[in-house]
Amino acid sequence: MQFPESWLRTFCNPPLTSQQLADTLTMAGLEVEELRPVAPPFTRVVVGEIKEAVQHPNADRLRVCQVDVGLDSLLNIVCGAPNARVGIKVPCALVGAQLPPGDDGKPFEIKLGKLRGVESQGMLCSARELKLSDEHGGLLELQASAQVGTDVREVLALDDMLFTLKLTPNLAHCLSVYGIARELAALTGSPLLELAAPQVEVTLTERLPVRVDAPDLCGRFTGRVVRGVNTRAVTPSWMVERLARCGQRSVSPLVDISNYVMFELGRPSHIFDLDKIRGGLQVRWGREGESLKLLNGNTVALDAQVGVIVDDASVESLAGIMGGDATAVSDETQNIYIEAAFWWPKAIAGRSRRFNFSTDAGHRFERGVDPSTTREHVDRITQLVLEICGGQAAELDDHIVKLPEIKPVNLRVARAAKVIGMPLDQARCAMALRRLGLSVEEGDGLLVVEPPAYRFDLQIEEDLIEEVARVIGYEQLPDTPPNAPITAKLRKESSRSSYAARRLLAQLGYQETINFSFVEERWERELAANADPIRLLNPISSQMSVMRSSLLGSLLAALKFNLDRRADRVRLFEVGRVFFKDPAVGDTDTTVAGFRQPMRVAGMAYGAVDGLQWGLAERASDFFDIKGDVQALLAPLQAEFRVAEHAAMHPGRCASVWVAQRCIGHVGELHPRWRQGYDLPQAPVMFELELDAVLARTVPVYQAVSRHQAVERDLAIVVNESVTHDAVVQAILTSAGVWLKDVVLFDVYRAKKAPLSNEPPKGALGPDEKSLAVRLVLNRDDATLTEEDIEATVNGAIASLAQRVGGRLRA
Repeated sequence: MQFPESWLRTFCNPPLTSQQLADTLTMAGLEVEELRPVAPPFTRVVVGEIKEAVQHPNADRLRVCQVDVGLDSLLNIVCGAPNARVGIKVPCALVGAQLPPGDDGKPFEIKLGKLRGVESQGMLCSARELKLSDEHGGLLELQASAQVGTDVREVLALDDMLFTLKLTPNLAHCLSVYGIARELAALTGSPLLELAAPQVEVTLTERLPVRVDAPDLCGRFTGRVVRGVNTRAVTPSWMVERLARCGQRSVSPLVDISNYVMFELGRPSHIFDLDKIRGGLQVRWGREGESLKLLNGNTVALDAQVGVIVDDASVESLAGIMGGDATAVSDETQNIYIEAAFWWPKAIAGRSRRFNFSTDAGHRFERGVDPSTTREHVDRITQLVLEICGGQAAELDDHIVKLPEIKPVNLRVARAAKVIGMPLDQARCAMALRRLGLSVEEGDGLLVVEPPAYRFDLQIEEDLIEEVARVIGYEQLPDTPPNAPITAKLRKESSRSSYAARRLLAQLGYQETINFSFVEERWERELAANADPIRLLNPISSQMSVMRSSLLGSLLAALKFNLDRRADRVRLFEVGRVFFKDPAVGDTDTTVAGFRQPMRVAGMAYGAVDGLQWGLAERASDFFDIKGDVQALLAPLQAEFRVAEHAAMHPGRCASVWVAQRCIGHVGELHPRWRQGYDLPQAPVMFELELDAVLARTVPVYQAVSRHQAVERDLAIVVNESVTHDAVVQAILTSAGVWLKDVVLFDVYRAKKAPLSNEPPKGALGPDEKSLAVRLVLNRDDATLTEEDIEATVNGAIASLAQRVGGRLRA
């Protein structure tokens, strides 16, 4: 909201500078977004009166003027303005004057010069040249009462300051100059000018028939007929000036009066052309099929969600938002109907945005306008109409249908002191509230406050606490350091940042997702086997009713979302918190009693391993691809993968991940049942791990490089088809000795069935056997390995394989 400081000070004039005034309002919650002068700086510009204007002898479009500026002699000034004529008073820049900067940013200095051979001793100015407006069609004509030689800044009050406030929605009572003055009086203790009741001479008894059929739309409707107005009258300059400084251009006297009272008192109103109203007025909700041409020229389609004012023939106004074109006042208007109403905020909120525009009226009514002062505001509008346009006023017609119920609000003094964070007594709280014009009854440590009709924002105790803090002043709050010591939380060397894990997954081709912690209960039951999830008391939707105990459901939903949009290769991951019921957890600074909330990292891959390219044949991601990603994520930690089962994963393609004898998660392919249930063309592969285990790192320890050459031995071991690679490796490592450094599987062989016989050839593999080729890497740091050492290690490994997994050397 924009307004001039001078208008504000007519209602409340505290002994503060403009900047102090702005700071006071800002610290009270009425943020001053901008504070600027009405006009930029300029000097030596005075009121001049043109005494003579003759044609320039050498130019068709120039005139030579004799200008009286209060000096001993007239000034000879050459001017090209079309309205330069004898008798008008205009701004005159004297020689040496500094005008506002032009496009080059430098001040424009007036010098003595010649124009087409005629000396010019100054310059007559337009509003644009003084940066007062963009009008440049001619000279800025001043009031005839302006005294010649007076500084133009004084005559036009150009040292006035413009305030622009950025108000929050709860400060609807400050959407007027008087409302801001009322706040300023409470904040500074300066007296507030009480508004005198407008004096209106009533000479007519006529009333326009009005019927309010929608009490949930309109709670009060007040109006008055005024006949014989002169709409061709000129709006007073003081009103035009105040409107302009509020950012509102002058339109016509009646429109200007309505806008002026809105800025002054905060109530939007509407003035109808009485002769264009057919019959009476009816206030109701709109109907399907109705339409209305508005004052802005737009025609809108109406429905039962929009309030309207109609006459006996058609819709005439959009209730609380904008009037209709059919009954708008014009230069031919002689008789008018002034309307001021209380529209329920919920009935107006959001309606104008449906039609892609906003109005000052809608902005105020959807926040709440005082329902108790419609009579006074109609009287104020009538008073200005009679003063400016003349006419005869009829009796006031006031329809009270349903007004807001004022409910007392209790304030506990102890609660206010605790929330505000400073010691407060009851007297101080009561004084602050009474300064705001609130009715306060005092009890033992309790204040009962009855909000006035214009305060729609005072409904709960916290609203009153905020008012107390605003009046006392936020700058008065004590600086209280925190009780807990502020120390930097350094990460241990044995751990890495979660961002490092995120970057690593991104390097592996995954994209991060961020999902709600609230999920569908079905996800928990199907994908996490959680029959008793943590339920929300007030879920934001029925599909998000429980807290997740697994990240896989969220990733699966994100995958489905992308597949529905024709993505053929999707790799996603998430780092987030999951939630479990756990009675063993107590209340601390970082935990909630009865609930465990660990962090996890999960990933999901779908589609081809690599993007489309010529170097590799296309291949779908499988269990071993995502297992490799998990190994890369955990490196240099060595993970062990064990056959396992998981509610979300394929029974034969799932493994648990173990690190240091701790199960930290699972990796596998989506269960066929859920692939079919979620309508996926193929099964994605996925993993979910405990984040703390992923972030753990062993601290590097120095180890000398062996000076001796490593020895490699290859073994082809025949084992049963059911024996896993992990079992073979563990059997070798168990009994192979200290010099065995590594075991690497490099080939798997299965025999083909003989073409003419069911019996396998002698020495070949049986139908339930396979051959695993492993390489043993041996080394000794203190000496070179002898052949006996090597043979002993290899034989020990063979013996262990025979004993533990029934393995034999392949012939």
